[in-house]
Amino acid sequence: MMGKAVAAAILTLLLISAVGTQGRAVPRSAIELRCQCIGTHSKFIHPKFIQNVNLSPSGPHCKNVEVIATLKDGREVCLEPTAPWVKLIIKAILDK
Repeated sequence: MMGKAVAAAILTLLLISAVGTQGRAVPRSAIELRCQCIGTHSKFIHPKFIQNVNLSPSGPHCKNVEVIATLKDGREVCLEPTAPWVKLIIKAILDK
C-alpha cells in the first residue's frame, strides 16, 4: 500500500514539473538525440527582446521544425513555427 502512495507522489511531481516546461528548450546536451522543444510559445514577443533566433529543420532527430529564440535576458523560448509573426522571422532569416 505504501508503494502505491510513493509511486503516486513521484508521478504527481513529474506531471507538475512537465507543466512548467511549456515553451522551453531542452538543454543543449540533447541536441542530436531528440527534439529540443517540449512545447512552443505562440504569443508575440517584441523583436527588441530577442537577441538571437535559431531555426532547426526537421530531420532524423526530430520531425518538427523548431524555432528557438534566445531572449536578451538569456532565456531560450521555443516559438510556434506556424504563428504569423514567427513566419515573418523565419522568412527574414531565410532571405539573408
